[in-house]
Amino acid sequence: MEVDFLLIGQGLAGTVLSHRLLQLGKKVAVIDLPSANQSSRIAAGLYNPITGKKMVKTWNADLLFPEIEPLYSELEELLGTTFLYRKNIYRPFLNIEEQNEWMGKTGEPGFEPYFEKIFSKEVYPEAINPFGGILLKNSGYLDINTLLSAYSAYLKNNNLLLEEKFEEDFLEVQEGGFNYQGLYAKGIVYCNGLGAMKSRYFSFLPFAPVKGEILDLVQDFYPEEIINRGVFRISLPNGNQRVGSTYTWHDLDQGPTENAKNELLDKLEKLVPAPVQSIQNHRYGIRPATKDRKPFLGEHPAVSGVYIFNGFGAKGVSLIPFYSKMMVEMLLNGDQPEKEVNIDRIKKT
Repeated sequence: MEVDFLLIGQGLAGTVLSHRLLQLGKKVAVIDLPSANQSSRIAAGLYNPITGKKMVKTWNADLLFPEIEPLYSELEELLGTTFLYRKNIYRPFLNIEEQNEWMGKTGEPGFEPYFEKIFSKEVYPEAINPFGGILLKNSGYLDINTLLSAYSAYLKNNNLLLEEKFEEDFLEVQEGGFNYQGLYAKGIVYCNGLGAMKSRYFSFLPFAPVKGEILDLVQDFYPEEIINRGVFRISLPNGNQRVGSTYTWHDLDQGPTENAKNELLDKLEKLVPAPVQSIQNHRYGIRPATKDRKPFLGEHPAVSGVYIFNGFGAKGVSLIPFYSKMMVEMLLNGDQPEKEVNIDRIKKT
């Protein structure tokens, strides 16, 4: 079998990049072991244009957000299933000063695409929001697990998926490309999250893995909007609520922890104090974040044809649609990614 590109990993990065390449008529094969996609498959999938305690536009929002919904809608049509949920985000104000600040900020240039409405009084009696809040638009969440499963089936149906563990020792560099156990590729792209840390090609990159935990639970409050302050709370189609997420750089080798569960429940109580009737699921994943919180795009500095598309951390749903287009331009035309995300910014030692 001969292909233009062999992609390692079918998490969200590998899914979107392979889709873009296939749409352009390129021959692609993907190596993936679904059980290894823990980071993508447990992620909450939230995309949110205004983030952080200071409520600022997320990095590169004006470039990223126009690409998000069109790309995932295109994949929904291709795969014949639903996984994109467009939802406004309601973020309560903490005090009258914050309310006044955001009443003024909504008129500033560049914010209008993300603001739906400002409320100066309580919106939800079930939530703690005495000063009202801001309703954001161009937001929502992606059911990543449904997307990955449907796309995996699509790849299998088209004989494009090798459902196995990638063994780099079997990868041979040859003139004009690579041989992986009889599969010949002109280029190889590492989209395998933290697996790239163990690669002989990309172990020099400064990944900074982050553990995140989320809860699916039952609570008597089912708003249409995502409620987000301290934690996010998403009303799911099955009637449950999803609450997350924790962030820790420690205890990366442990599974779901009691400390994280209690942290999420404490923060939830400060947002929505209604009793939690039951916890349906408690999951965790190790995100392939980077030290500077910018993804890794580029070609290996010494070995032509070996690329990486990786390091998207907790914001992969927002970042990947835009940066996959940039990565395609590199793979097909040799265009260098911008400095902020290009691995050239990292000095190999």
